[in-house]
Amino acid sequence: MSASRGTYSREDFRRIADAVRNWGRWGDDDRIGTLNYITPDRLVAATRLVRRGVCLDLGIPLDANGPYPGTHGRANPIHLMTETGADQDLPGGLCVADDYIMMPLQGATQWDGLAHVFYEGKLYNGFPAADVTPHGAKTLGIEQIGKGVAGRGVLLDVARHQGVDWLEMGAVITPDDLDEVAAAQGVEVESGDILCLRTGWRQKFFADGAHAFLAGEPGIGMATIEWLHEKEIAAIASDNWAIEVLNPTDDFWCGEIEGMVDNVHMILIRDMGMTLGEIFDFDELAADCVADGTWEFFFCGPPLKVTGGVGTPINPLAIK
Repeated sequence: MSASRGTYSREDFRRIADAVRNWGRWGDDDRIGTLNYITPDRLVAATRLVRRGVCLDLGIPLDANGPYPGTHGRANPIHLMTETGADQDLPGGLCVADDYIMMPLQGATQWDGLAHVFYEGKLYNGFPAADVTPHGAKTLGIEQIGKGVAGRGVLLDVARHQGVDWLEMGAVITPDDLDEVAAAQGVEVESGDILCLRTGWRQKFFADGAHAFLAGEPGIGMATIEWLHEKEIAAIASDNWAIEVLNPTDDFWCGEIEGMVDNVHMILIRDMGMTLGEIFDFDELAADCVADGTWEFFFCGPPLKVTGGVGTPINPLAIK
């Protein structure tokens, strides 16, 4: 595992994108991409992983103490009370409390939908980028995965395996790293899995705050794209804020290709059709997996069905 930039070229980007593109694989009108790997048989098999009746919460709180302090075009959730019971005169002495929340749909633990990232005028499966309008995404809105993201989850605790609280910013997680962690944990990654990666970056947030958390991050690199494709991963989630390795630059961030940002996002979402999960909290789950020696579980992370949304906040669960 190493920090790197400039490792890959734009020609490499094109080659990998062409190699893993799933357009038409599940039909010309497909709108859920790699979630198609979660077949009925695999879903039934995943339910058999519930043995102890333990439910583990993988979402972060929706409050003002989140990772987005008004930067990067996102802000932490704002919670407002519309009724507190004060000054009410309702029949029978009834008192009512009511409230609402304002937040970016991608301002906490969340899924990136298939209309979130695109390039060259095309979305996943060849849908036109013009489908993303001021009124929302016409064809690939987040409601398309409204039946939920549920199936076999597998946690690969890369930080624990490396013996660190968190990986260093800019550290690239490679396929060899993932295979090594899986072997050490005694778990196999299978087709249709929801792959959960723990980098320790949630602990980085607690230790050093939001600005350090957002300055860059460790994450998967370009080589892992083909590994995810070969393994037929249904969705990937991480405890960092953008899944992929990002190094800070003067004006933005840079991964492994100079002059590009979010190049892994571009291929995973636009070419492969993979739903990405970000800002998860895997600490409690990781501790439980160490305790019971089991790194697989039933995962359930249904979206909010925001019509035309390009992302959604979630409170995913691992059930064992």
